[in-house]
Amino acid sequence: MQEEEKENKPAPKHKLPVSPLKSLEKDLKYYQESIREISAEILKNKISKYPIFIAHQHEVSLGEVILDRHELGTEWSIHASTMEELIEVKLILEERKDFFELNFKDPSKFMCLFVIVPEGANFAFHPYH
Repeated sequence: MQEEEKENKPAPKHKLPVSPLKSLEKDLKYYQESIREISAEILKNKISKYPIFIAHQHEVSLGEVILDRHELGTEWSIHASTMEELIEVKLILEERKDFFELNFKDPSKFMCLFVIVPEGANFAFHPYH
């Protein structure tokens, strides 16, 4: 190869790792009606005003399994829980309860997710489509 050709050759592109949240978004499209129904049941039966859905790819002992990735051939499992349970196990601090309630989005329009990934966990609100 001649020197001029080496200089004009584009630099190799580095592939960024694909975020696991991309696969979660895909699974949520598939799961959303089931999650919406469970949320409505939690509200209707006055179990809680704050339904929370735990999304994970590992074993988790929170909430109740509603969508199992192994059974469904998907990448994420979903457990149903509530703000009250997460306060009980100290994932939400009692002194942050009022802040959490103020920032909780309308559960008929958004699913509240507690997403667990190897790097940590966080809350997210995802709209129903």
